[in-house]
Amino acid sequence: MELAGQTFNKSEYRRALRLMLPKRSEGAIEFKHSNISAVMAELGYPYIRGYQPRKNFQRRALFEEVIDQVGQHPLLEDAATKAVALPAETPLIDRFDAIRVEPPKLELTVQEEASYQPPTPSKRDYLAQEARNRSLGHAGEAFVVQYERVRLERLGRSNLASRVEHTAAVRGDGAGYDVLSFEETGRERFIEVKTTAYSKDTPFFISDGELSFAKANGQAFRLYRLFEFRRQPRLFELRGVLENQCRLDPISFRASFA
Repeated sequence: MELAGQTFNKSEYRRALRLMLPKRSEGAIEFKHSNISAVMAELGYPYIRGYQPRKNFQRRALFEEVIDQVGQHPLLEDAATKAVALPAETPLIDRFDAIRVEPPKLELTVQEEASYQPPTPSKRDYLAQEARNRSLGHAGEAFVVQYERVRLERLGRSNLASRVEHTAAVRGDGAGYDVLSFEETGRERFIEVKTTAYSKDTPFFISDGELSFAKANGQAFRLYRLFEFRRQPRLFELRGVLENQCRLDPISFRASFA
């Protein structure tokens, strides 16, 4: 329903579920939904807003059950495919101070059944598909250009604000960052923008080139994660080397013969 743009009451669904699970508190049911969100994200699906992923769970049982449930709902596949491919427009900034939030904390997980590798259901990776949505990506980058110009104007650095550059549009995608901005001191700030229509903890994708650029440029590199972009855009910032701030999972390899 959420992916299709229909409204629903999360609390009503939770209360109805509790009637079938009288020994479980609403808090326990909510926590389990957050476990389900973690599975959905790992499978490449959007998850329900308000149920932020919590990763400590019995992997084998929950993965297999979620995969089975997903397979019973073909409408979910159709809704997810359409939702992640929607074009996007760049919204105007009207509440500058409400946009920026603290980044998620790197969650240390208990690796229950660490050797268990969940089966891959027959599906697309919808989060990866959203990451390839050029309209959404371009709109997010343009939003950050606007955000940076407002930030520098408010610092009294109009001369720097006028020099903020949408690098990905001007020079292409090979620079290692999307937006060139500046610190108040005039030092360059290289910003890589990752945009999602979904929640703060939604995984994002980063290339080897972007990781290498982040390492080479230290604190001059910033990753801006834009989230809830289609509703009320907000962002958090990761500075410098990313390995200590989020878990990096290899998902593909380059194959060659020399």
